[in-house]
Amino acid sequence: MGAIYFRAKAQVVDTESGCVLAITTGLASGLALIIAIGAQNAFVLRQGVSRQHVLPIVLFCAVADAALIGAGILGLGAVIESVPGLLLILRYLGAAYLIWFGIGSVKRALNPDILEQGQASAMTLLKAMGTVAALTFLNPHVYIDTVILLGSIGNQFESDRWFFWLGASVGSFLWFFSLGYLSRFLTRFTSSVRFWRVLDSAIAVVVFSIAGYLILGA
Repeated sequence: MGAIYFRAKAQVVDTESGCVLAITTGLASGLALIIAIGAQNAFVLRQGVSRQHVLPIVLFCAVADAALIGAGILGLGAVIESVPGLLLILRYLGAAYLIWFGIGSVKRALNPDILEQGQASAMTLLKAMGTVAALTFLNPHVYIDTVILLGSIGNQFESDRWFFWLGASVGSFLWFFSLGYLSRFLTRFTSSVRFWRVLDSAIAVVVFSIAGYLILGA
């Protein structure tokens, strides 16, 4: 009887340690892939600094990440890999959109808007959500990194793969909410023309670089 008890207890401990390992691996893997200066993060940062529609934007980014990781675990990554032309189409669509977005950033850098506290938002919610959706789903790397790579890693945990998904999803929520809301500490600079000129110039450099990377297929 005692031997049965200790075997059952050992199985519980093994199960718990497996869950913890899956969650922490998911959290670390997710953060490692999303904490990068990309077009989506640059947009979230700008919206956070200007305090425009921050909650729906960061919530959209986090939920989209969680959904894409889950889709990868369910096998969407294998489907994408079997249709190489799909990523090629997304590559050029994404590059075209990024060039258009970068041109807008250059225009704002040349003629920056000075945002005072309490000023009405310059961008409508519909436009903001359309922009962040395009920056998310027209980026082929979101399918390579989030769907294929994280999905493959998650499936290595077999029965604990959904704990991996939980950890990676928590990482996305932590990152996007931190980026969107902690950037508000920069609002004391928002009345400076130079601040907006530097920020939008940096965003333009980022998105043009990513567009070039996609076009060249590096």
